[in-house]
Amino acid sequence: MEQNLSVTVAVISGSKRSTSATEVVTRAVGEGVVQAGGDCDIMPLGEYQTPPLNLDNETPADAERLTDHIRRADAVLLGTPVYHGSYSGALKCALDYCGFDEFENTVVGLVAVAGGSFPSSSLTHMRIVCQTLNAWVMPKELAVPDVPDNVDTEVGQIADEEYRERAHELGRRLVGHARRDYGVNTLLSEENEGAWEGCRAAFGLLLWRCVGPTIFPYLCEQGG
Repeated sequence: MEQNLSVTVAVISGSKRSTSATEVVTRAVGEGVVQAGGDCDIMPLGEYQTPPLNLDNETPADAERLTDHIRRADAVLLGTPVYHGSYSGALKCALDYCGFDEFENTVVGLVAVAGGSFPSSSLTHMRIVCQTLNAWVMPKELAVPDVPDNVDTEVGQIADEEYRERAHELGRRLVGHARRDYGVNTLLSEENEGAWEGCRAAFGLLLWRCVGPTIFPYLCEQGG
């Protein structure tokens, strides 16, 4: 039965801090994974040395270890603190070592935490990267603003009960989606170049249906 299918989720916290709110929140999502019968492979990037990618150099051992864990996982959770309206440089460096082998057809959940206002742009940026790699990014995501009020890093848990339940729910849904088979071919993927042509054609047809009845008589007058 579906409930007996084993699911392993690679949980990646994109913060290097020893007391990281991002890690607290991603581990809370991991609790939801366990509630749904899944397993977590916790990978805080503070424990990995993944320098900026340089293709002239050999791939660092930690980068090999990271990509191996991601390839073997059934789903991936990416968590990040918000830096200048985007995701962290640590996560960027780690993802640069990844490609289609790690993410294609893989279910991905997204988490962002911010010291201030709602961290929506960082989630959008991570979504674009994952879709480009043909991942299936869950529509549901988790954004935790005002970290000093909502996350207790000393205790190691989300202080706000509503956000804690949202984290658990994201973990449960991540397992549920991972138990399904997604053949993903997104518009942003290089392997789906023709999709853009179809998208533009569909948009052109829709635009004509909206404005055509208005401008067609005018065009006929000008042509006559």
